[in-house]
Amino acid sequence: MTIGPDLRLDVKMMSDAAERQRHAILEAMLEEAAFEGWNETALENACEAASIDAAARADGALKRLFPKGIADVLDFWAEREDLAMMAAYEALEEPPARIRDKVTWLVRRRIEQLTPHREAARRAGAVLTLPHLAGLGARLAWRTAGAIWRALGDISTDGNWYTKRATLSAVYLSTLTRWFADDEEDGETPYSASWAFLDDRIGNVMSFEKWKAKAAKKGFDPAGIASMFGRIRYGAGN
Repeated sequence: MTIGPDLRLDVKMMSDAAERQRHAILEAMLEEAAFEGWNETALENACEAASIDAAARADGALKRLFPKGIADVLDFWAEREDLAMMAAYEALEEPPARIRDKVTWLVRRRIEQLTPHREAARRAGAVLTLPHLAGLGARLAWRTAGAIWRALGDISTDGNWYTKRATLSAVYLSTLTRWFADDEEDGETPYSASWAFLDDRIGNVMSFEKWKAKAAKKGFDPAGIASMFGRIRYGAGN
């Protein structure tokens, strides 16, 4: 069967319409989650607030847009924030010069983007620690770390691929947790304690990288060990 241009256009329009609906539901869900948390009832309310009519909801529209429910919405939000972070970095006229400053800028940007929906993000962080979503939380942090390294043009394929993502995932998650607890919302530099915390964590990473280089010269391969653990936790293809 040959797919004609009219059918391809119809498929694209349907896909675009579904994507718009997904964004609309997410926006409504961010408002709901700040008060009601991340649960199926809040998601149903968000679907209604996003103008998905009753007939479409009854016909399974929400299930088609987000087959895994809350897990898919959280995944969709995280991916959108990762893409926004990368786009913001690419738009910089003068990006930071040092790799340390580049990583710091990207981690901070990724977190600061959550400010308009900080309470929803805080509640998302809590729900992602629950047993049935903990694996998703780890994968999302790993993906964010990967997005940061891709933004920096990282092309490593050996064990360093795993160590870079493992260490940066830890930096991102610990700083995000610190930011959630930071009540310094006002002032000249909001959340300055969180950014100082981030600077310290980045310093730890740089110290680790120096140790790793020295260890490699002595024949010890820390990257290889991290690679093994990465494959165990995330699978060889991730």
